[in-house]
Amino acid sequence: MLCSGAKRTRNIILSVSVVICVFIFSRASVQRLLFGACACSPCVSDIAHDTWFQQRYDPYAQPLLTKDNCILSNALYWWWQKLQYKSRVNYEAVAEMLFGIFPNEEDYSDASPGRCRTCAVVGNSGNLNGSHYGVLIDDHDLVIRINKGPTEGFERDVGTKTTHRIIYPESAVDMDNSTHLVLIPFKTVDLQWLISVFTTKHISRMLHQLYHKDITLFHQCLLSCFSLTYVPVKPSIKANRDKVMILHPGFLKYIQERWLQKHGRYPSTGFITLVFALHICDQVSVFGFGADEHGNWHHYFEQNKHHHNAGNHGGSYEYSIVLKLHEKKRINLYKGW
Repeated sequence: MLCSGAKRTRNIILSVSVVICVFIFSRASVQRLLFGACACSPCVSDIAHDTWFQQRYDPYAQPLLTKDNCILSNALYWWWQKLQYKSRVNYEAVAEMLFGIFPNEEDYSDASPGRCRTCAVVGNSGNLNGSHYGVLIDDHDLVIRINKGPTEGFERDVGTKTTHRIIYPESAVDMDNSTHLVLIPFKTVDLQWLISVFTTKHISRMLHQLYHKDITLFHQCLLSCFSLTYVPVKPSIKANRDKVMILHPGFLKYIQERWLQKHGRYPSTGFITLVFALHICDQVSVFGFGADEHGNWHHYFEQNKHHHNAGNHGGSYEYSIVLKLHEKKRINLYKGW
């Protein structure tokens, strides 16, 4: 028989072992390895046996800006500031105001072997015209639309359901009360605009002093809160304040460097939306990306057409990544023709 001291030692070792096992097996990476990434087949986040995907997809990347992760390193801050133009706005003061107004939750952190969340990412390509994808799109759990892409008048091809709309100030539109407004902040002034939309509604071109009731914050940013948007923006839109989300600047950097290998000055809204979906969804279907069957790049709701995808983005490189994801069965790409 063991003496009392030996018994105590054994019990302590046993207890510590149990704690360690619980800790290890509760980690998401171990759960994915043992039980699978999700209840779908296949799952987007299952990175085993795919070196190409492993090199690009970081399962621990944080898509959303929250109060807990809003402090930016100097390197990240200056990378972000150079995307469109340098700003004199006091980012820390703006961030403090931001989370006094909008939800501060880590949405979609509930990934588990029992979840199967299907998502449709709906781009604005003219290849949606005549596609009859509407019913298929609406059958997904989440339907994520981009910028101004309308549904009214195009229901047969693009559906009617919208759970999330990805925008930046210059592309903002009204949304119904059930839709999440997901802001891509390309500059600090974009965060100011978001605050203004739900408070003073004063920002249309020139940004004046931020409105707030806290006199301390007022003095903190009084000397550095002047800036410009690069085109006129809506001073007000209809949207649900409780469903606002903001993408993290670090998430944009992660996309630009790991996914796009620094092609283009910064990622397009469409490509950012696609990678966002890869991180919050278990299966991703993609509609309305790329040129139409004649090689024209245009929006399904517009008549203007051109033969290449121009701008600050590496459009051709982005689309090659989309095709690669489809080839590797990480997404289902519907070309519309």
